[in-house]
Amino acid sequence: MDIDISGARIFFELPIDLPLLGPLRISETLLVSWLVILIVTGLCMWLTHDLKTENISKRQAVAEMLVEMANNFVVGNMGEKFRYFVPFVAGLFATSVVSNLIGLLGLRSPTADLATEFAWAVVVFIMITAQKIKVGGVGGYLLDFTKPIPILAPFNVLSELATPIGMAFRHFGNILSGVVINALLYAALAVASSALLGLLPGVLGDVLAEIPILDVGVPAITSVYFDWVSGVLQAFIFCMLTVMFIANAAAEE
Repeated sequence: MDIDISGARIFFELPIDLPLLGPLRISETLLVSWLVILIVTGLCMWLTHDLKTENISKRQAVAEMLVEMANNFVVGNMGEKFRYFVPFVAGLFATSVVSNLIGLLGLRSPTADLATEFAWAVVVFIMITAQKIKVGGVGGYLLDFTKPIPILAPFNVLSELATPIGMAFRHFGNILSGVVINALLYAALAVASSALLGLLPGVLGDVLAEIPILDVGVPAITSVYFDWVSGVLQAFIFCMLTVMFIANAAAEE
């Protein structure tokens, strides 16, 4: 079964009906997300097995460098008391980077599906809210919505809800734009290839016109930016927003 619903292909349905949600569907985004989890888990297991205290291997040196970078990023932006966030932020960054780069394999990136970013943003929003409640209590958290004057409470609520929505759409929009631009480029080059090679006389032109020769090599130039530079950059921005929002929430009086 292959149905296109809002850009996410549904491969098959399980014979399970969820309350209010209907049949449980296995989509392309879900399958690729599982693949991303397997890749990240496999890399972590490979980098961290057989660790030593001396005469370490190059693999262990890379693992220690990555851990040190994650520690410096979190502690440097949030403070020492937030060191326990290192595994979460590192896992979020690794998952985001692999999800963005998996498009190089011809698979549709899970981050090109708004549901993926929205789920991440909801988790971050819950953590931000938990920090605010931890600092000021439930009463203090609710009282903040009435500042500076109670009449602004509805607008403060909307501003609070805008945090996860903005984070989700920022990441989603940048990744999806790269997917769309690359798809348009492939289509345009295929048409140009057919038109140019179709000018050749006889059977040679008819045969070569069916081969999108210009699709080979040229799109790789844009992929360097959209799949590598932009993919890593958007993962970094999402993680930076995460640590800054949580740190600011904990610092509020």
